Amino acid sequence: MLKHLLAGLLLLPSPALAPAPVTLPPGHIVRPGDTLSAIAGHYGLDVADLRRWNGLAPDEVLRPDGALRLSAPYQARPAWRTRAEPVTATEANGDPRKQCPVPPAELRRVWVKYLDFDGVVRDGNLIVHRSIVPATQRAFALLYAWRFPVMAMAPAPDFPDRTVLTSGYECRTVAGTTKWSQHAYGLAIDVNPRQNPMIRGDYLDPPHSEPWIPRAPYRTGMIHDNGAELAFTTNGFAWGGRWHSLKDYMHFSPNNL
Repeated sequence: MLKHLLAGLLLLPSPALAPAPVTLPPGHIVRPGDTLSAIAGHYGLDVADLRRWNGLAPDEVLRPDGALRLSAPYQARPAWRTRAEPVTATEANGDPRKQCPVPPAELRRVWVKYLDFDGVVRDGNLIVHRSIVPATQRAFALLYAWRFPVMAMAPAPDFPDRTVLTSGYECRTVAGTTKWSQHAYGLAIDVNPRQNPMIRGDYLDPPHSEPWIPRAPYRTGMIHDNGAELAFTTNGFAWGGRWHSLKDYMHFSPNNL
């Protein structure tokens, strides 16, 4: 009798298993042609939720290279703010023997709000020539509005590798030459260097940026044509990603040098 009972139980259909929970990535990097409805459908989300989580206006156009949250934020994104302040001689050039080409009085430290790779809003700064302060502020305001992620900016105590910082002024020459870099004049800005390396033949700067040499697929912090570069090129900067002799995807300068 017991054998027949057990055999009968084995023939009963098993209860349906609950589907495994879907783990979504923290965000989606916008690609050319993406629409909010297509992104929502891809991740099984509601368009209204995506719009609310990212603070999108009803008629807002998605910008390539921007990041969209795929879950509710802990708090609303604060309004963008900026300020500029003078730079001391020590901050501009800790070694007077370098004889940097621009006096500290011509430089300004520009503070901006930016969105980091974890979607956290931070305050960071970079030093530029005073003549490009307004254009720099407008460019970073657009990056923030477009939700473009910046890996880190000074002071960034958690980033001992300073080569990955988005930055401007640096009293140095062009690599391999005695010619002053545009950074030494405060007239160049590098954005997310690791994700947007300078490539000249077999030379790569910064080192260990090999995974980002291919410019597709679109990934966090990468700059593409008609994407994040427009924040700068619509404000008077030229982009090194359009150069022919080499590609410097991180580099923006008002004089195209």
